Amino acid sequence: MVPENGEVHVLLVTLPAQGHINPMLMFAKVLVSNGVHVTLATVEVSRKRLLDGSSSITNNNTAAAKSKFYWEFFSDGLSDDFDRSKNFEEHFRLLFTSGPPSVSNLIKKLSDVRKFSCLIYNPFVPWVVDVAVEHNIPCALLWIQPSALYAIYYHFYNDLSSFPTLEKPDIPIELPGVPCLSMDDMPSFIHPSNPYPSYKELLLTMIKNLDKVKWVLGSSFYELEKEVVDAIAKLHPITPVGPLVPPIILGKEESVKGNADMWKADDSCLEWLDKKPPSSVIYISFGSSILLLPKQMENIASALKKINRPFLWVVKPSDNPSKDGNGELPKGFIEETKEQGLVVTWCSQARVLSHPSIACFVSHCGWNSLLDAVSSGVPVIALPQWTDQPANSKLLVYTFKTGINLQRDDNGIASKEEVERCITEITEGPKAEKLKKNATYWKEATRKSVANGGSSDKNLDLFIHDISGFSSKSI
Repeated sequence: MVPENGEVHVLLVTLPAQGHINPMLMFAKVLVSNGVHVTLATVEVSRKRLLDGSSSITNNNTAAAKSKFYWEFFSDGLSDDFDRSKNFEEHFRLLFTSGPPSVSNLIKKLSDVRKFSCLIYNPFVPWVVDVAVEHNIPCALLWIQPSALYAIYYHFYNDLSSFPTLEKPDIPIELPGVPCLSMDDMPSFIHPSNPYPSYKELLLTMIKNLDKVKWVLGSSFYELEKEVVDAIAKLHPITPVGPLVPPIILGKEESVKGNADMWKADDSCLEWLDKKPPSSVIYISFGSSILLLPKQMENIASALKKINRPFLWVVKPSDNPSKDGNGELPKGFIEETKEQGLVVTWCSQARVLSHPSIACFVSHCGWNSLLDAVSSGVPVIALPQWTDQPANSKLLVYTFKTGINLQRDDNGIASKEEVERCITEITEGPKAEKLKKNATYWKEATRKSVANGGSSDKNLDLFIHDISGFSSKSI
């Protein structure tokens, strides 16, 4: 909590992708509820979509009722009609040139009314560090993937460990505190066959800029990744302040209200869940950007019909529909299963995973989704696709021990029979009771970590105390 005689204002900078902005907004809410003023800045093109869903962000915490939250937007140097999702490589490259002056100008514009004590950014906008240096503002990196991924990238880019190559694909990745990884478990941006060079360069910049960063904060929590947090502390520490998930998952009231969902949630699914027995519903969602191949969609659909358990499936329409049918349900599926399941285009995942009727979660294992599941005590069936997801699923199975992996063929497709097997195994098989017990353990551990005196609560207090010190020196 900010001292009564001090005023602290921080600037958070992120790209507007749902998986990037969610943890930044969750952290903003935590800071606001602790008496810190927050400005969250992202790319101008997302202004309308974000403000339509989030303009009502308010602070109802009486202990810190005077702290304020602001949205701000900066130019990425591109026109509104430029397709950023299809041309993300070019977008990232251009941001290295257009981003710094845009954010710098934003700080100058606000300097008369907001004096920033700290600038906080995530790994995908590493150039923000140079803006912080330019304005002599202390800087923090908010790491929005597991601490284990931070350790993997740190070792990779500093040549501290051996990693597989195309010539030597069988080299195991053995890092302190991290389960042994194979090439198939590697984050896709450092995979030998990585087709996205700009991402690799971006993460290299992020690692090389760490000497300009005063704090590396993590969206995880200490107990969940104790071994890797302790190990990386000897090289370049990360301080977990999470899990950065909606308060409802943690059994808390939401003192700072508002969201940054890019799509309108269908709340009818909550009423539908109310009518289902406890631990009966299969929840399926692959996040905001994953579009599965038609064969994979067909196999999941066929398996659901075969097992005849209730299901809730989030199938978000593509922002850029293609002729190949990726991400689309088989024709007739919704009508055929209307008595069994429910398909929605988007939902409040926090409220769904917190619902007692949910039995398990079929997920792509993006870190936000995985944290939601871990914090809710829900076992996970993993179908990772790219970026950090393959490594995340390894943590899920071997470190957290709250899930199982769908096995796939040489084309990367899990068969109908494999989907059936995993759903049966996680809900009623020999491992089901142990997986649920482990999931419940982590649910309780998350709540302890953010409670008064918990590990993340203490880390957050120390961080706020630090930036409050910088604030008082700058007045």
